[in-house]
Amino acid sequence: MTKFSELNLNPKVLKAIEEAGYETPTPIQEGAIPPALEGKDVLGIAQTGTGKTASFTLPMITLLNRGRARARMPRSLVLCPTRELAAQVAENFDVYAKYTKLTKALLIGGVSFKEQDALIDKGVDVLIATPGRLLDHFERGKLLLTGVQIMVVDEADRMLDMGFIPDIERIFGLTPFTRQTLFFSATMASEIERITNTFLSAPERIEVARQATASETIDQSVVVFKPTRRDREGSEKRAVLRALIESEGADCRNGIIFCNRKVDVDVVAKSMKKYGLDAAPIHGDLDQSQRTKTLDAFRDGSLRFLVASDVAARGLDIPNVSHVFNYDVPSHAEDYVHRIGRTGRAGREGRAMTICVPRDDKYLESIEKLVEKEIPRRENPVKLKGPKDDAPKQDAAPKDDKAPEKQAAPKPDDSPKEDSGSKGKKRSSRGGKGRGSDKRDEPVVGMGDDVPTFIAQSFEERLVS
Repeated sequence: MTKFSELNLNPKVLKAIEEAGYETPTPIQEGAIPPALEGKDVLGIAQTGTGKTASFTLPMITLLNRGRARARMPRSLVLCPTRELAAQVAENFDVYAKYTKLTKALLIGGVSFKEQDALIDKGVDVLIATPGRLLDHFERGKLLLTGVQIMVVDEADRMLDMGFIPDIERIFGLTPFTRQTLFFSATMASEIERITNTFLSAPERIEVARQATASETIDQSVVVFKPTRRDREGSEKRAVLRALIESEGADCRNGIIFCNRKVDVDVVAKSMKKYGLDAAPIHGDLDQSQRTKTLDAFRDGSLRFLVASDVAARGLDIPNVSHVFNYDVPSHAEDYVHRIGRTGRAGREGRAMTICVPRDDKYLESIEKLVEKEIPRRENPVKLKGPKDDAPKQDAAPKDDKAPEKQAAPKPDDSPKEDSGSKGKKRSSRGGKGRGSDKRDEPVVGMGDDVPTFIAQSFEERLVS
């Protein structure tokens, strides 16, 4: 089995790796590091959680250890789809580069331009950024990309989902043609393949089999329930979530609740706090300082529950999470594996519970096909009241008993007997069905009190007038 010491990395990097407690590289690290150290382009295909960050940070630190950064001209560039993932890459860089003199800057939204400009002006070896904020600095004339020697694109498939591909193409065009490119993605959609064919030169392709199964240490289950009424689905679903948490008792030390939509992230977090459960939301629309504060609180244990969207939680490494709750079934089966992989890490036991409503059956079926097993069903911990259970009090009320009779009672003018022709009614000289009775004394339905005269008149009267 290969060890890091056999990968020709810088001794200072090896020392940092050893102190971090790592000895053996993951498959993607073992495959990507050697060609990266040789200066080749690398195309890495592997799921989140397989160690991709070290696959590019370790060779990057080794290659950049010689040389010096110049003002406003970074020597390497790492592009990430989200602020959290960019911040995590920056943290990893700090760990692995602590015995070197390399400098870095983190360019993400929600942080002052002034602070970021000051770092760039000093000159940095490694620039870690989200595409939008990077282009903002470039367009303001604060950044030059002509000195980039190594460019990394991380989580390219998520970049595609978030609509960043045009920005990525533009950034590629701003960097030197002679740069080395390290490109990582979990999947190879046609659009991503087109980019790699355009901007990578004879890349070394390292493909790690996708993570089709979750860790055996994760206990998975699904609660399938049908809401009593469509307009009650949200409240009943939140009740099921709270009951699942309560049923776990002290075993549920903390947990991440995943929602498909940002609006549901806020609603679920607010509902949990209302019922005494310590929870906070995290998604792309929140201020960066708030997101960082929330993540730090969850990591140090001062926050018990994190309610998150997939984008915000993508690639986050949060240790010792006891539970994952899928408030929504993810529409992409791979995201399910990614979500529940937040628990049961490093050999620990974990639990993952999913709430499934009828319209999500097709997504659940795709997930079970991917993981190649049926996920055990568990009983709904909440007995939901149906419409009949809610009706007795209203039906028993005298007011409601009389109401239907009042509504059903016909008005005198609408009486069928009078419509069929009672005594004293004039009959039209014309024959034909529906023309035998004079309707002038009857109200015109739908016109209110202001009925135009020509409508109220009979055909004969209109001829005379």
